[in-house]
Amino acid sequence: MFGQQLNFHKYKFNSLLFPFYFHKTQNDRYLKLYLQTLYTKQFNNIFCLTIFHTFVHMVFTAGQIAGILEGDVEGDPEIAVHKLSKIEEGERGSLTFLANPKYTPYIYSTKASITIVNKDFRPEQDLKTTLIKVEDAYEAFSKILEFYNQVKNNKVGVESPVFLSESVSFGTDFYLGAFSYLGNNVTIGSMVKIYPNAYVGDNVSIGDNVTIFAGAKIYSESIIGNNCVIHSGAVIGADGFGFSPTKEGEFKKIPQTGNVILEDNVDVGAGTTIDRATLGSTILRKGVKLDNQIQIAHNVEIGEHTVIAAQTGIAGSTKIGKKCMIGGQVGIVGHITIGDNVRIQAQSGIGRNVRNNEVLQGSPALNYGDYNKSYVYFKNLPKILNRIDELEKNYSHQYKNETENH
Repeated sequence: MFGQQLNFHKYKFNSLLFPFYFHKTQNDRYLKLYLQTLYTKQFNNIFCLTIFHTFVHMVFTAGQIAGILEGDVEGDPEIAVHKLSKIEEGERGSLTFLANPKYTPYIYSTKASITIVNKDFRPEQDLKTTLIKVEDAYEAFSKILEFYNQVKNNKVGVESPVFLSESVSFGTDFYLGAFSYLGNNVTIGSMVKIYPNAYVGDNVSIGDNVTIFAGAKIYSESIIGNNCVIHSGAVIGADGFGFSPTKEGEFKKIPQTGNVILEDNVDVGAGTTIDRATLGSTILRKGVKLDNQIQIAHNVEIGEHTVIAAQTGIAGSTKIGKKCMIGGQVGIVGHITIGDNVRIQAQSGIGRNVRNNEVLQGSPALNYGDYNKSYVYFKNLPKILNRIDELEKNYSHQYKNETENH
């Protein structure tokens, strides 16, 4: 067999977590130490609510959490939590948050021990939960969730069996799940997690802090930037849909020799497919977020921080600008240009170039305002038709009477 098959199975918990396991009575000391270490790893202001459902059962007080989030405690600073919950499903010992005003009634009935709220929150009834007041409750809780997720997925090492070409290189804190395949000349950065049954083809480059979930396929020559997430079943770099008709009425395949480039901070949803370019590159610029089951055709370019919802299809060589928002089940034809800050409503069909800042809806898509005005008539067409029929009957009757009188 070419290459090397590694037969070693290893899960490694971050050694920085060990103080939590063995010194529960010294949480303050080790929490401070751990957060100082996190700061050096650019996780500034992220509080690690350390919960391994099987291995660890940690307890932190409201005072400790408030210190990390730079918030103020209203209630019992010594009350402790060991898990997270939604506010409407809060239980004793859980930490929750309130950011959306429509959930405010739940804060008076929640059983959660601690609730993170905005600083401007003023209770109108007595509360059973201890409050931690922060500038932005949603952002604070998101940071907790973010690092909790990182800790939960903190696998390191290579499972068995896997296949790695002898020319593969990877950085520190690397995880490779069982039955995965890494081809020739693959280069992988640090803190990369590749889950079981993933395929990475020849000459692929993967940056730092990338997560590739189970069953994802990354074809040869693809380039994946830093901090990307590729979910299960996604296919990066398959051939574009390129065929030319022959004189005999058949179709001949056009070789697809380009690649796919995902810049930094790109998320690709489950089952999404991004085709390689015929020539050059299919490019997703930094910060692009794709939902599940999206089709991106060959040579498409999507601008920075554009988000696209599920089941949208974009045909070949179309260019989409920055900071666009595209709803679900949108169809976009090939070889057009869509400007920056465009909003496209769900199930719209785009068949023309779109200027910056347009808002579109319908198929074929109209200006959003024009569509809404037109829709008033669309939905009333049966009534309008009946009125026209009635007018025609009345006119015919009147005309007949006038003719007979003459």
